[in-house]
Amino acid sequence: MSSNGSTRAAVHRTRAPASSSRAVSTTGITVYGCEPDEALLFREMAPRFGVLPTVTKEAVSEANSGLAAGNRCVSIGHKTRVTRATLSALSRAGVKYLSTRSVGCNHIDVSYAESVGISIGNVAYSPDSVADYTLMLMLMAVRHAKDTVRRTDAHDYRLSEIRGKELRDLTVGVVGTGRIGTAVIDRLRGFGCRVLSCDNRPATAAGHLSIDELLRHSDIVTLHTPLTAGTRHLLDRRRIEQMKHGAFIVNTGRGPLIDTEALLWALESGRLGGAALDVIDGEEGIFYTDCRNKPIDNRQLLLLQELPNVFISPHTAYYTDHALSDIISNTLVNCLDFESGKAWTS
Repeated sequence: MSSNGSTRAAVHRTRAPASSSRAVSTTGITVYGCEPDEALLFREMAPRFGVLPTVTKEAVSEANSGLAAGNRCVSIGHKTRVTRATLSALSRAGVKYLSTRSVGCNHIDVSYAESVGISIGNVAYSPDSVADYTLMLMLMAVRHAKDTVRRTDAHDYRLSEIRGKELRDLTVGVVGTGRIGTAVIDRLRGFGCRVLSCDNRPATAAGHLSIDELLRHSDIVTLHTPLTAGTRHLLDRRRIEQMKHGAFIVNTGRGPLIDTEALLWALESGRLGGAALDVIDGEEGIFYTDCRNKPIDNRQLLLLQELPNVFISPHTAYYTDHALSDIISNTLVNCLDFESGKAWTS
């Protein structure tokens, strides 16, 4: 999802959760990259909004842009990068509004889309989905769950040589305090741990530490900041070297927030205690696919997965019943708000 500070203002976001009680005339929308569970919800919910969906499992591309003919609005998933050629083809097909079923937009060249007459919208959904998952990853990391499960699966029921840690004894640094980061902080209070935070938004700067100070004092660092030109490799080798010896990194934000080579160095050298990652740099084309019988073209991912103190999941933190319902309903509202001129700027 390629956004940066200069393009965020062009992105329209739906307030969440959306209401389905509005009565409108029928509007068309073409839904690309639609998985079966999403398709079921679109067909179930769209009539309540007065929207007629054209649904395809195919990811949006230059070749299938014709499926959008007659509809000014399209919806896309976050799993495939949208090329400039595709955006141009959609524009020629009459598309004026593209709503991504994600919070992030770094899979879209927002500036180029605007230049060819296409406005971009994203969706808000239940922050609890990612916040719950983040807490689970923290607990798995500090209790060395991957190693325990591996040994148990091999019928080795001895205690680990490495003892776990309790959250109440730790300091957790939360990088990014938007809806998800704030929900994570709310949950952490119940564990009695010390919580530090940092955020690059001036309006919320009060009470936040600098990221360098946060890294020096945190036993766990969890990332919830958007991926922009300024946050790519936010955790590079210099910053990772500032972290406490034996600290843990949790990332449910975006893979490129971390310099993976620097992370591998820190894990393999014992500088860090472990990592729990729901997102990886270069995950496109690998996550969300069955790779059991084909080679994986991502050396860093394969190296990370070999480490006993690294847990990886395939960008699934958002994936709950509640969040998916929010995503579909807010996608439909995006379309209606654009058609009625009510889309608002985040």
